[in-house]
Amino acid sequence: MGLTLADDVLGRGLALVQREIDSAFDAILPVPEDSRARLVEAMRYAVIGGGKRVRPLLVVTVAEMYGANRSGAIRAACALEAIHVYSLIHDDLPCMDDDDLRHGKPTAHKAFDEATAVLAGDSLHALAFELLADERVSADPFIRSELVLTLATASGHKGMAGGQMMDIAAETEEFDLHTVTRLQQLKTGALLMAAVEMGAILGKLPDEGRGHLRNYARDIGLAFQIADDLLDHEGDQELAGKALRKDEEQGKATFVSLMGAEAARAQAHALSEQAIGHLAQHGKEADLLRALARFVVERDR
Repeated sequence: MGLTLADDVLGRGLALVQREIDSAFDAILPVPEDSRARLVEAMRYAVIGGGKRVRPLLVVTVAEMYGANRSGAIRAACALEAIHVYSLIHDDLPCMDDDDLRHGKPTAHKAFDEATAVLAGDSLHALAFELLADERVSADPFIRSELVLTLATASGHKGMAGGQMMDIAAETEEFDLHTVTRLQQLKTGALLMAAVEMGAILGKLPDEGRGHLRNYARDIGLAFQIADDLLDHEGDQELAGKALRKDEEQGKATFVSLMGAEAARAQAHALSEQAIGHLAQHGKEADLLRALARFVVERDR
């Protein structure tokens, strides 16, 4: 289906953020003239020129809604994207999902080698917190500290990595819908939640004022994953740019296997509309977030 929004608000927003993120990583990761060059080349290969940049878009859009500086928000978005990409590098390794293709090109361990891919992921993980601790994100040390805490919590056993462990367990355990939902709230949802939290932190929005944004992130996170399960079930591998049908082959419970494709699709659309409803207090400044909520269930990759 792809991007079909008449006003192309999201298309322009994503294209701009993609360029800004790529440009920032190009500047952040110069290739050294020594034997570390292969490592940095692998980091650049994985993090530049790939992915939808949904998480950076969330960071920057929410930050700007509350008056934060865009250049600082881009650097914070790079930190979050570094975590996301490190997780993909490691997830693609033979010891985990053993994938050969990511974003339509060979995975990092195929383009380089397994040891380099592991170190590239490790280095991107470290880079994320190096970026957040830098004054170029914010001159306020309390904001930088809260950003670090938010991203660290969302990345580890209480968030993304915990969800990945549950995903591994799903290969040998029978999961019900409640457990699959919890798995995806951690594996996929935690970084999406962190993205809106980080934007709100940069915009100095008090914790008690972030409830509607958290609800929005929760709903688009689940809608995003249901759409992913639908794509894995019935999508085009060439368009997706990665291997499909793997969950079904491994016997993993998914939203589609537990609910059926039509019910899952209806639930994704309901979550998308519910997410938009959480933004009722905002005007045109939240149009990108509304467009994104629709896109996550309309996309073909």
